[in-house]
Amino acid sequence: MSHLLVIALSSGLGTGLLVGAADKLRVGGPLALLLAYAIVGLMCICTMNSVGELTVAYTELEGGFNDWYRKFLDESVAFAFAWTYYFQWTVAISLELVTAAMIIKFWNTRINSDVFVAVFLVAIVAINFFGVRGYAHAELVMNLAKLLMLTGFVLMGLCIDLGASRSGFIGGLYWHDPGFFVSFKGFVQCFATASFSMGGTEFLALSVSDVRNPRRALPVAIRLVFVRIVFFYLGSLVFVGLLVPYDSLRLLGASALATSASPYVLAASLHGVPVVPHIINAVILNSVMSVATAAMYSLARLLRSLAQQGFAPRWLDYTDRAGRPLRAWLVSVVLSCLSFIATYENQAVVFNWLLSIVALALVYIWSGLCVCHLRWRAALRHQGIPLATLGFVSYTGEWGSYYSLLINFLILIGQFWVALFPGSTPDANSFFQNYLAIPFTLVLYLAHKTYAGTWRTPYIKIADIDLVTGRSVYDADVLALDREEKQQKLLSLRWFAKPFVWFFT
Repeated sequence: MSHLLVIALSSGLGTGLLVGAADKLRVGGPLALLLAYAIVGLMCICTMNSVGELTVAYTELEGGFNDWYRKFLDESVAFAFAWTYYFQWTVAISLELVTAAMIIKFWNTRINSDVFVAVFLVAIVAINFFGVRGYAHAELVMNLAKLLMLTGFVLMGLCIDLGASRSGFIGGLYWHDPGFFVSFKGFVQCFATASFSMGGTEFLALSVSDVRNPRRALPVAIRLVFVRIVFFYLGSLVFVGLLVPYDSLRLLGASALATSASPYVLAASLHGVPVVPHIINAVILNSVMSVATAAMYSLARLLRSLAQQGFAPRWLDYTDRAGRPLRAWLVSVVLSCLSFIATYENQAVVFNWLLSIVALALVYIWSGLCVCHLRWRAALRHQGIPLATLGFVSYTGEWGSYYSLLINFLILIGQFWVALFPGSTPDANSFFQNYLAIPFTLVLYLAHKTYAGTWRTPYIKIADIDLVTGRSVYDADVLALDREEKQQKLLSLRWFAKPFVWFFT
C-alpha cells in the first residue's frame, strides 16, 4: 500500500512540470500557467475519482482500464485507445530521455547527447530487468527525492521572495514588470502541457493488482492526488511565477541559451543562490529518469494486456518464472531506441513535438475513461443496482465526469485553434505537430471497425452492458458498517486532526 501512496503523491512529477512549464511561462505568463494547472488539476481529481470507482468495482479485469472501453463503449474504441495509450507512453520514454540529455547540458555541452541517452536507457532497462521488486525499490527512492526537492523548493521560494537573497525583497515584482499575463493564445497553449504534467496519475489503476486490499488503499491514494496537485504542482508554480520573469532569455525556447533551463533551476540561479541550482537540476534529472522507468514498467504490462485482449499477437502474453512479461518488455526496449532522436541538433524543437503528441493523447484517453464512468452509472440505474453496494463511490460523482469531459473538450478545441493558427495565418506544420495523436487514433478505430465488420453496432447499448463479468462484489452491510465506523472516528477527533485522518486513512 505504501508504494501505491507514493505513486499517488509523486506520479507525473517529471518533464511536463519541471521542464515544460518553462516554455508555457514564456508564452502565457505566471497567471495563465497557474490557472491552466489549477483547471486541469481539478479535472484530473474528478477523473481519478471516476477511475477509482471503476477500478474498485473491476479489480480482476485482465486488461485493466483498457478493458473498460470494450465493456462500456465498443471493441473498436477499445482497440484504438489501448494502442494509442501504449504508443503514447512509448513516446513518453523518448521525451524523458531527450529531456535528460538537455538537462545534462547544464553541466556539460561538449559530450555528444548520444552518450547520455545510451547511459540513461541502459539504466532504466536494468531497473526494469529486476521485475516488480527492483522497480518498486527504485521508484520509492526516486519519488521520495522528487517530493523532498519540491518541498524544499517551496520553502526556498518563500525565503527568496521575502528577501533572503542578493535580489532583496521581490514580492509580486515580476507580476507587475514584465507582467502576469502574455496573451490568451499563450494561456490556451498552457493546457496541453498541464495535461501532460499530470499524465501517469492513472497508473494507480494499473498498480491496484499489486495491492492486497484495493477497496481501502485506492480511496486513500485518490485523496492524496488532491494533496499532490495543490501543494506540489500549484504550490511550486506559484513561486516559479514569482521568481522567474516570463521574458527571461534563459527560459526554454526563448533563445539558444535556454535549451537546458528548467524554471525551477532558474528560480534559484537568477537570484544568486549557490549550489542549490545544481541540487535541483540533479533531482530533476532523477525525476525524468523516474518517469521513464515507470513508463517502461507500464509499457511491458500494457503490451501484454493488449495480447490478452486479442489486440496484439498472443506470443506477447508470456511471463517468465520471475513474473516478468519478458517478451512484451523486450519489444518495449526496442521501441525505446526512438530516444536517440536526442542527437538532433535542435533538441527544443524535438522536445515540443514529442510533448504535443503525448499531451493530446492523454486528453481524449481521460475523456474516454469519464464516458465509461457515466455509462457505468447509467447501466447501474438501468439494472437497479444501488450505489451503496459499491466498494468505492466517486466523491465527485457524475458531475465530476461531466466537468472533466467539458474541460477536455475545450482543451481539444483550444489546441485545434492554436495548432491551425499559431500566428495570424494557418500553418500546416504547427497543426500536425499539435494534432498528430488524433488522426493516429482515428485511423486505428476505422481500421479495426472495418476489419471486425461491426459498422452496424457503433456502440454498446446501456441495456446490453454486462456489469457482472469481472466485477468484485462487496457485502452492502459490511460497507455500511465501515462507513459508519469512519464517520464516528472523524466525529470524535478535534477539528485540526480531521483533515489529516480523512486524507490518510
